[in-house]
Amino acid sequence: MTSSNGLDRTPTPHILSVRDLAQIAIFAALIAALGLPGALSIGAVAVPITFQTLGVMLAGAILGARKGFFAVLLLLALAAAGLPLLSGGRGGIVWFTTSPAAGYLYGWLLGALVIGYLTGLLLPRYRFWAALGATALGGVVVVYLIGVPVTAINLGLPIWVALVDATKFLPGDMVKVVVTVLVARQVHRAYPGLIPPRRRAAADVTAGAVTAPS
Repeated sequence: MTSSNGLDRTPTPHILSVRDLAQIAIFAALIAALGLPGALSIGAVAVPITFQTLGVMLAGAILGARKGFFAVLLLLALAAAGLPLLSGGRGGIVWFTTSPAAGYLYGWLLGALVIGYLTGLLLPRYRFWAALGATALGGVVVVYLIGVPVTAINLGLPIWVALVDATKFLPGDMVKVVVTVLVARQVHRAYPGLIPPRRRAAADVTAGAVTAPS
Protein backbone atom coordinates (compact mmCIF):
# COMPACT_ATOMS: atom_id res chain seq x y z
CA MET A 1 0.00 0.00 0.00
CA THR A 2 1.42 3.36 -1.01
CA SER A 3 1.95 5.94 1.71
CA SER A 4 2.07 9.70 1.17
CA ASN A 5 3.90 10.43 4.42
CA GLY A 6 7.11 11.30 2.60
CA LEU A 7 5.30 13.79 0.42
CA ASP A 8 3.45 15.20 3.43
CA ARG A 9 6.77 16.04 5.05
CA THR A 10 7.94 17.96 1.98
CA PRO A 11 7.74 21.73 2.66
CA THR A 12 5.13 23.53 0.59
CA PRO A 13 6.97 26.36 -1.21
CA HIS A 14 3.77 28.33 -1.89
CA ILE A 15 3.16 29.21 1.78
CA LEU A 16 4.74 32.41 3.09
CA SER A 17 6.13 32.07 6.60
CA VAL A 18 6.14 34.80 9.23
CA ARG A 19 9.81 35.36 8.40
CA ASP A 20 8.96 35.75 4.70
CA LEU A 21 6.23 38.29 5.50
CA ALA A 22 8.64 40.25 7.68
CA GLN A 23 11.23 40.35 4.90
CA ILE A 24 8.58 41.49 2.41
CA ALA A 25 7.48 44.29 4.75
CA ILE A 26 11.07 45.37 5.40
CA PHE A 27 11.89 45.66 1.72
CA ALA A 28 8.64 47.47 0.95
CA ALA A 29 9.66 49.96 3.66
CA LEU A 30 13.17 50.18 2.16
CA ILE A 31 11.77 51.04 -1.27
CA ALA A 32 9.53 53.67 0.31
CA ALA A 33 12.46 55.11 2.28
CA LEU A 34 14.54 55.43 -0.90
CA GLY A 35 11.83 57.77 -2.19
CA LEU A 36 12.30 60.23 0.67
CA PRO A 37 15.06 62.24 -1.08
CA GLY A 38 12.46 63.03 -3.75
CA ALA A 39 12.65 62.76 -7.52
CA LEU A 40 14.42 64.66 -10.27
CA SER A 41 12.73 65.37 -13.59
CA ILE A 42 15.06 65.87 -16.55
CA GLY A 43 14.21 66.08 -20.21
CA ALA A 44 11.05 66.74 -22.15
CA VAL A 45 9.03 63.84 -20.70
CA ALA A 46 7.90 64.16 -17.08
CA VAL A 47 9.11 60.78 -15.85
CA PRO A 48 11.12 61.33 -12.64
CA ILE A 49 14.50 59.87 -11.77
CA THR A 50 14.25 58.17 -8.38
CA PHE A 51 16.34 56.04 -6.02
CA GLN A 52 13.40 53.67 -5.56
CA THR A 53 14.44 51.55 -8.53
CA LEU A 54 17.50 50.57 -6.48
CA GLY A 55 15.18 49.18 -3.81
CA VAL A 56 13.25 47.23 -6.43
CA MET A 57 16.47 45.67 -7.76
CA LEU A 58 17.64 44.83 -4.23
CA ALA A 59 14.30 43.21 -3.41
CA GLY A 60 14.59 40.85 -6.36
CA ALA A 61 18.30 40.12 -5.93
CA ILE A 62 18.14 39.49 -2.16
CA LEU A 63 14.66 38.08 -1.56
CA GLY A 64 14.13 36.21 -4.82
CA ALA A 65 11.30 36.24 -7.34
CA ARG A 66 8.31 35.57 -5.10
CA LYS A 67 9.18 37.64 -2.04
CA GLY A 68 10.71 40.42 -4.14
CA PHE A 69 7.55 40.60 -6.23
CA PHE A 70 5.34 40.79 -3.14
CA ALA A 71 7.54 43.48 -1.57
CA VAL A 72 7.10 45.69 -4.62
CA LEU A 73 3.40 44.79 -4.86
CA LEU A 74 2.86 45.79 -1.22
CA LEU A 75 4.48 49.17 -1.77
CA LEU A 76 2.50 49.83 -4.95
CA ALA A 77 -0.80 48.72 -3.40
CA LEU A 78 -0.32 51.12 -0.48
CA ALA A 79 0.67 53.92 -2.85
CA ALA A 80 -2.35 53.27 -5.06
CA ALA A 81 -4.54 53.45 -1.95
CA GLY A 82 -3.31 57.00 -1.44
CA LEU A 83 -0.32 56.71 0.91
CA PRO A 84 2.51 59.08 -0.16
CA LEU A 85 5.10 56.32 -0.61
CA LEU A 86 6.32 57.07 -4.12
CA SER A 87 9.24 59.45 -4.59
CA GLY A 88 8.42 63.04 -3.77
CA GLY A 89 5.50 62.04 -1.54
CA ARG A 90 3.30 60.91 -4.40
CA GLY A 91 0.39 58.56 -3.95
CA GLY A 92 -3.01 57.78 -5.41
CA ILE A 93 -4.44 55.83 -8.31
CA VAL A 94 -3.65 58.56 -10.85
CA TRP A 95 0.03 57.59 -10.75
CA PHE A 96 -0.93 54.11 -11.97
CA THR A 97 -3.26 55.19 -14.78
CA THR A 98 -2.63 58.44 -16.65
CA SER A 99 0.80 59.34 -15.27
CA PRO A 100 3.74 59.24 -17.73
CA ALA A 101 5.57 57.10 -15.17
CA ALA A 102 2.75 54.56 -14.71
CA GLY A 103 4.37 51.92 -16.90
CA TYR A 104 7.60 52.03 -14.96
CA LEU A 105 5.71 51.21 -11.74
CA TYR A 106 4.22 48.10 -13.36
CA GLY A 107 7.65 47.35 -14.78
CA TRP A 108 9.02 47.24 -11.23
CA LEU A 109 6.85 44.21 -10.51
CA LEU A 110 8.07 42.23 -13.50
CA GLY A 111 11.62 43.48 -13.03
CA ALA A 112 11.82 42.21 -9.43
CA LEU A 113 10.33 38.90 -10.58
CA VAL A 114 12.90 38.45 -13.35
CA ILE A 115 15.85 39.49 -11.18
CA GLY A 116 14.78 37.14 -8.42
CA TYR A 117 14.25 34.21 -10.78
CA LEU A 118 17.62 34.65 -12.51
CA THR A 119 19.40 35.17 -9.18
CA GLY A 120 18.02 31.83 -8.01
CA LEU A 121 19.60 30.21 -11.05
CA LEU A 122 22.97 31.84 -10.29
CA LEU A 123 23.14 30.83 -6.64
CA PRO A 124 25.00 29.62 -4.69
CA ARG A 125 28.01 30.97 -6.60
CA TYR A 126 26.51 34.30 -7.73
CA ARG A 127 29.29 35.23 -10.14
CA PHE A 128 29.68 38.99 -10.53
CA TRP A 129 29.36 39.37 -14.29
CA ALA A 130 26.49 36.91 -14.60
CA ALA A 131 24.69 38.64 -11.73
CA LEU A 132 25.34 42.01 -13.39
CA GLY A 133 23.70 40.78 -16.60
CA ALA A 134 20.74 39.25 -14.76
CA THR A 135 20.12 42.40 -12.73
CA ALA A 136 20.45 44.67 -15.75
CA LEU A 137 18.03 42.50 -17.71
CA GLY A 138 15.36 42.60 -15.03
CA GLY A 139 15.99 46.02 -13.55
CA VAL A 140 16.59 47.97 -16.75
CA VAL A 141 15.53 46.15 -19.92
CA VAL A 142 12.30 44.64 -18.56
CA VAL A 143 11.27 47.85 -16.78
CA TYR A 144 11.90 49.94 -19.90
CA LEU A 145 9.97 47.49 -22.08
CA ILE A 146 6.85 48.29 -20.06
CA GLY A 147 7.62 51.86 -19.04
CA VAL A 148 8.49 53.35 -22.42
CA PRO A 149 5.36 52.24 -24.35
CA VAL A 150 3.04 53.35 -21.53
CA THR A 151 4.75 56.75 -21.41
CA ALA A 152 4.25 57.10 -25.15
CA ILE A 153 0.56 56.13 -24.90
CA ASN A 154 -0.22 58.37 -21.92
CA LEU A 155 1.45 61.40 -23.47
CA GLY A 156 0.43 60.71 -27.07
CA LEU A 157 4.04 60.60 -28.22
CA PRO A 158 5.76 58.47 -30.86
CA ILE A 159 7.38 55.56 -29.07
CA TRP A 160 10.82 56.52 -30.34
CA VAL A 161 10.54 59.91 -28.60
CA ALA A 162 9.74 58.20 -25.30
CA LEU A 163 12.58 55.74 -25.90
CA VAL A 164 15.14 58.46 -26.58
CA ASP A 165 14.00 60.35 -23.49
CA ALA A 166 14.36 57.16 -21.41
CA THR A 167 18.10 57.10 -22.13
CA LYS A 168 18.47 59.77 -19.44
CA PHE A 169 17.84 56.99 -16.91
CA LEU A 170 20.57 54.66 -18.18
CA PRO A 171 23.68 56.03 -16.41
CA GLY A 172 21.99 56.10 -13.02
CA ASP A 173 20.27 52.76 -13.53
CA MET A 174 23.54 51.05 -14.42
CA VAL A 175 25.12 52.42 -11.24
CA LYS A 176 22.16 50.97 -9.31
CA VAL A 177 22.71 47.61 -11.02
CA VAL A 178 26.35 47.53 -9.87
CA VAL A 179 25.42 48.59 -6.33
CA THR A 180 22.69 45.92 -6.22
CA VAL A 181 25.06 43.15 -7.27
CA LEU A 182 27.77 44.20 -4.80
CA VAL A 183 25.30 44.39 -1.92
CA ALA A 184 23.48 41.18 -2.85
CA ARG A 185 26.74 39.26 -3.15
CA GLN A 186 27.73 40.20 0.40
CA VAL A 187 24.25 39.44 1.74
CA HIS A 188 24.16 35.99 0.13
CA ARG A 189 27.61 35.21 1.51
CA ALA A 190 26.58 36.24 5.01
CA TYR A 191 23.07 34.74 4.90
CA PRO A 192 23.01 31.81 2.48
CA GLY A 193 19.59 30.36 1.85
CA LEU A 194 17.62 33.60 1.52
CA ILE A 195 16.90 32.43 -2.02
CA PRO A 196 16.93 28.62 -2.47
CA PRO A 197 19.03 27.87 -5.58
CA ARG A 198 16.51 26.83 -8.24
CA ARG A 199 18.57 24.00 -9.67
CA ARG A 200 19.16 22.47 -6.24
CA ALA A 201 15.54 23.00 -5.21
CA ALA A 202 14.34 21.18 -8.32
CA ALA A 203 16.74 18.32 -7.62
CA ASP A 204 15.52 18.07 -4.01
CA VAL A 205 11.87 17.88 -5.12
CA THR A 206 12.73 15.15 -7.64
CA ALA A 207 14.74 13.21 -5.09
CA GLY A 208 11.94 13.47 -2.55
CA ALA A 209 9.43 12.09 -5.01
CA VAL A 210 11.74 9.19 -5.92
CA THR A 211 12.54 8.24 -2.33
CA ALA A 212 8.99 8.55 -0.97
CA PRO A 213 8.24 5.44 1.12
CA SER A 214 5.81 2.86 -0.26
